[in-house]
Amino acid sequence: MLRKIDCVMIRVDDLEAAAAYYTTVFGLRPGWRDAAAVGLAFPETDAEIVLHCDQGIPSRVEVHYLVDDVITAVQTFERQGCRVREAPFDIPIGKCAVIEDPFGTTLCILDMTKGPREMNAV
Repeated sequence: MLRKIDCVMIRVDDLEAAAAYYTTVFGLRPGWRDAAAVGLAFPETDAEIVLHCDQGIPSRVEVHYLVDDVITAVQTFERQGCRVREAPFDIPIGKCAVIEDPFGTTLCILDMTKGPREMNAV
């Protein structure tokens, strides 16, 4: 049910400086931006790096996997032995949840049931 890597989220202290660095040094392209995050596109995939300054996100770096429907995926994964660490919650593009597999690995899953972000970076 994991469709692909949607994004790698990286918490930074200075969003503007980090965005400038990632675009200049790593060659990523700005795709979208809001007050707390910026999405940076890779040239050969639709996965992105999301730089953010949200201290409420517990990890400094997280991989987010795209699923069709977070609620259904959580129920399915839970029946298969995963533990729900963070129940489904709303995000701008849909829902997100955090599960832990039986081996102790944390997986962040999200869906795009509200639709993709508008590409608004300049």
